[in-house]
Amino acid sequence: MRLVLALIAGALLTTPHFPPPILEQVLETGRLRVVTRNAPTAWYIGSDGPTGPEYDLVRGFSEDLGVELEMVPMDSFSELVPSVAQGDAHMAAGALSITEPRLALVRFSQPYQQVEQHLIYRRGTGRPQSLVEVQDREIVVVAGSSHADTMRALQPDLPLLRWREDASVDAADLLEQVAEGDIDYTVADSTDFSIHRNFHPELRIALELEVADSIAWAFPPDGDDTLIVRANQYLQKIRRNGELTRILDRYYGHNDEFDYVGTRSFIRHYESRLPRYRDLFLEAASANELDWQLLAAMGYQESHWRRSAVSPTGVRGIMMLTQATADYLGIEDRTDPASSISGGARFYARLKARLNDSIPEPDRTWMALAAYNVGFYHVEDARKIVEMQDGDPNRWVDVRDALPLLARKKWYSRVPYGYARGWEPVDYVENIRNYRDILHWLENRENASEADETVPETPEEDPSQRTETRA
Repeated sequence: MRLVLALIAGALLTTPHFPPPILEQVLETGRLRVVTRNAPTAWYIGSDGPTGPEYDLVRGFSEDLGVELEMVPMDSFSELVPSVAQGDAHMAAGALSITEPRLALVRFSQPYQQVEQHLIYRRGTGRPQSLVEVQDREIVVVAGSSHADTMRALQPDLPLLRWREDASVDAADLLEQVAEGDIDYTVADSTDFSIHRNFHPELRIALELEVADSIAWAFPPDGDDTLIVRANQYLQKIRRNGELTRILDRYYGHNDEFDYVGTRSFIRHYESRLPRYRDLFLEAASANELDWQLLAAMGYQESHWRRSAVSPTGVRGIMMLTQATADYLGIEDRTDPASSISGGARFYARLKARLNDSIPEPDRTWMALAAYNVGFYHVEDARKIVEMQDGDPNRWVDVRDALPLLARKKWYSRVPYGYARGWEPVDYVENIRNYRDILHWLENRENASEADETVPETPEEDPSQRTETRA
């Protein structure tokens, strides 16, 4: 008996210890650690805190798991895959493309987005007709990116093709360098290009590289599949319930249409006109708990920040108030900038408050903007049409598609308030979203420039005042 017990004890001592499944570890610690990158296509700090498409997606996943989310931004794009490959995080979410070189280092979830790769140039420098024409020009790509992999894949057929990889920059930096004429070309994803051409309207697509990238989350190469399986289940769920579409629309849906002249004019008027009214927008937004940049973007869409603006239908002032709305708000002079901006802010805030409580943000903001343009009851009619189509009346992507139907008798005859030029509020909302994005970028650039100018010179250190800490 003693011999049997000794053998059992010995077997227990020599039995290898296996760690619990990764998903179980995440649930036990109550924390999901995710490496990301600071970019408009991934994660960044907005006016209301962390935001970005990857942040929204991963936050939803962490909530689905019932754990806290820890987002860890990497200093450069090239650090993302190595970091998760070394097991420094449970996963990476940084708008990562699935590529052959990366598949040798990490495992991927199922893809949740498709993007195209473009060769980007500056307007006015001559558009190439093929890659053969750019072989002697300067092409710079982000080191460690799928764009660098694309360049290497193209080289066998284009032996003279040359490019430089830079680990110290991201896509935004390179697009700005192209726009400023500092480099000839870069390669960018369609998502990055659609965002940054609003900030740099000189950017153009030189060539479609005919490379379609699948975007997915990356996971360490070792260990079990429990967390990946759960991630795939979550992605399938939000694809089915429409949440994935809503998130992608929030960040990319308003970038489909681009107006070069309008964007250039906005940037010019930001410098020449907005300074007169900035404080009024700030005050009105604060008084009504609104985003001042959104309110200023509304003012630009309405009047191009002109106090004396008048439409053919008689609406007036910076916020283009009707006489009926002015009377409702108690405004005597619609062309007075302070009265107009304050009145527009109050009216918009009231429209937003009237919307059904079940409508979440940011859909609530977009629908309130549409109501400011076309009227509250026409937006409610569009929501009824969405219900008729078995869609979700609380999602802007569904209401956006239904609004133009208010101009078709088949549909407007079935709702209480009838015909409306329903395509106009759609354009209105998309324009304001673009203007707000550009305004946010311009403000950040201006603030960064002012900070650089005011940084005091660091005095030489006096060795006698140095404090050292030793273990």
